[in-house]
Amino acid sequence: MPKKMARKFIFLILFFCIFCFALTPVAKQQEERARDIILLEIKGIITRGQAAFVKRQLSAIDTDLVQAVIIEIDTPGGLVEATLDLTKYFNTAPVPIIVYVHPAGAIAASAGAFLLISADIAAMAPGTTVGAAMPVTLSADGAAEKADEKTINFLAGHMKSIARQKGRPSDLAERFVKENLTLDAFEAQEGGVSDLVVENTALLLEKINGFEGEKNGNPFVLKTTGASILKKDMIPRERFQDKISDPQIAYLLLIAGALGLYFGLGMPGTFIPEVLGAIFLLLGIYGMGLFDTNTTGIIFIVLGFGLLVTEIFTAGFGILGIGGGVSLLIGSILLPSEPLMAPDWYSRFLATALGVALGFLVLSFLIVTMLIRSRRIWKNRKTFFDPASKAFVMEELSPYGTVKMRGELWKAFSHDGSTIPQGSEVEIMKQEGLTLVVRKSSIQKNNSEKSPDRE
Repeated sequence: MPKKMARKFIFLILFFCIFCFALTPVAKQQEERARDIILLEIKGIITRGQAAFVKRQLSAIDTDLVQAVIIEIDTPGGLVEATLDLTKYFNTAPVPIIVYVHPAGAIAASAGAFLLISADIAAMAPGTTVGAAMPVTLSADGAAEKADEKTINFLAGHMKSIARQKGRPSDLAERFVKENLTLDAFEAQEGGVSDLVVENTALLLEKINGFEGEKNGNPFVLKTTGASILKKDMIPRERFQDKISDPQIAYLLLIAGALGLYFGLGMPGTFIPEVLGAIFLLLGIYGMGLFDTNTTGIIFIVLGFGLLVTEIFTAGFGILGIGGGVSLLIGSILLPSEPLMAPDWYSRFLATALGVALGFLVLSFLIVTMLIRSRRIWKNRKTFFDPASKAFVMEELSPYGTVKMRGELWKAFSHDGSTIPQGSEVEIMKQEGLTLVVRKSSIQKNNSEKSPDRE
């Protein structure tokens, strides 16, 4: 080989080696880059809103980008339905679930014990506690009472089943439910309920680096060194569900709804107590877990359209319209997207429903504002309560109905409870709120007295 060609050949080999050497760190860095870890928080009472939050986050995971989910909990318990939903979501998640009772002083009581047992990796901070999972029910006066034996035995058996699946002691899991057993962080670790006791999230990531396990039949190895922690928060719909699903708030909503309907039906005329009572009652029923989210959303949407139609055909003075708009808003919030429904369709439906609800709310608010202004004007006029003020019955008073005065429709009732037929002329006696107290016109009364029936 000529000397000149040999030098060229050696130069090409050196260039190729330098090029490969330069690419090696990049390839190595890409290979060793740890996938992200998602951080979720469950604090306070476990509700449907929190279950919906966790479900949304787990269903959106891309396993090429995310390797695990850490769920920090500090809870005294919560709704059974939401808790069982969360255990199912943990079990079917595409990546390992790490439940961490944190910070120091936090508890995983009642429903929280179910979540810790259901984890692929269970960790607790020093000074935390787990257990006391015996179910309770609310009595008629709002006090907590021990649940019936059937419920206790079922939940004890269910927790045992979860513990066996996760390789945790089933006897302790059963005692959590049947005996209200409580363990601190170190006792839980010694008993096999918890895997780790660590002070903070950084130490937790250090401890579980290299952890090997199996998820849904697929082996995994956690590589947490250098992994990014992505904290996720609730969206407004989930926060709304979280608040109204709180048992205390749900109970207050039930009481307020019942009282609203009672006073509204006992003293009809303004529509405010009836509309608020119906909305509060439905929210309370949903919060107590008697209706699922889909059913409640549909009921609110139907109620909203019903109130809007009623407002159009009756003299609701804008109250029914406002109630209808609020009901549509709540129904739109509670109606979740279905997996088989196209996302763009749901977005268009939600935008339409919210637009209609807001439109009717603004229109009804303007109507109420004009009525209040009109009421103040009439109240300042001395002639308003003059017995000479006349009105005509548009809807029979028996004793409640509708009259037309000076081109305006008013709710009215006869002062003595008598029936006044449609088309009769009446005199205004006084005003009570947005309702007029009337009596039959003296002219018509005199005419009827002067014209007795003949045999």
